[in-house]
Amino acid sequence: MSYKSTKVIELGSCAFRQWRADSHCKFVHGYRLVAKFEFGCYALDHRNWVVDFGGLKQLKQILEKQFDHTFCVSADDPLLQKFKELHDLGAVDLRIMHNGVGIERTAEWCFEAANNLITIQTNGRCWVERVEVWEHEKNSAIVVAENKQISQYTNQQHNTNNPTNDFINEVEKETGVHLGNVLKNIPPQVDQPAPSTNQNGPRPAPLVNRVTTGYSNLFGGTSWGS
Repeated sequence: MSYKSTKVIELGSCAFRQWRADSHCKFVHGYRLVAKFEFGCYALDHRNWVVDFGGLKQLKQILEKQFDHTFCVSADDPLLQKFKELHDLGAVDLRIMHNGVGIERTAEWCFEAANNLITIQTNGRCWVERVEVWEHEKNSAIVVAENKQISQYTNQQHNTNNPTNDFINEVEKETGVHLGNVLKNIPPQVDQPAPSTNQNGPRPAPLVNRVTTGYSNLFGGTSWGS
């Protein structure tokens, strides 16, 4: 069983320039950004919470430092040096996005920053499963944890110091097959009722729906202009 909770955080008003665009997005323009974070865990804390919402103030500070009244540009923007000069003159508060700009990259930045912080705060008990960031009410982008990241978390939290886990690790090394995921997705055994002899025919077997959740790599870091 897994648990989830969500939190909406306002990031602030931010300016961007998408220099690769053919449209007016190549000009400096701004949005009031809002992000929704989805957190996951397998075990609640001693208060029966996934995460402490009151403990997300540090995350809000990190996000506002990056996006509130700042100017985000791509590291490969041809005018980057000019923008650095404007930063030095106090005209803009520059942030350099090394993976590029755009709402998808903004969501990615928020995902990595939040997952890094939550992993540290909860000692690996929780992770960020999904982040959605809105430019405005009509446009948003979503970043979701990958299945590979899910299995890494599951193995770390639930299969340590176990002879079976040692065997699984050896199989993965030799074959490249992620046996841990295969084993986790085997449906539980269910006693099947005897076939019915009534006129409606045999009863169908019960359905089983297994759902897993996610975990991401730690925050890689993003620098801003100086």
